[in-house]
Amino acid sequence: MITKEKKTKVIEEYKTAPGDTGSPEVQVAILSKRINELTEHLKTHPKDHSSRRGLLKMIGNRSALLKYVKAKDVNRYRSIISRLGLRK
Repeated sequence: MITKEKKTKVIEEYKTAPGDTGSPEVQVAILSKRINELTEHLKTHPKDHSSRRGLLKMIGNRSALLKYVKAKDVNRYRSIISRLGLRK
């Protein structure tokens, strides 16, 4: 579970304009943070299938957002990927 403080920190780091909380960059960053935390949880609890399903749904949402950004602006997509350390 991502805390409010962690979420606001991520929003401050990835926002594109003052007051920005819903841009694709922010959404992808928040999803990535939640995915990383849930991945650590599943390493210690491998039989937690409901959380695994939630993880797969989050990965799908992040993938859809990244496809959207890639279709709109490739440079924004590349900057998101490099800042988050995705797609090695």
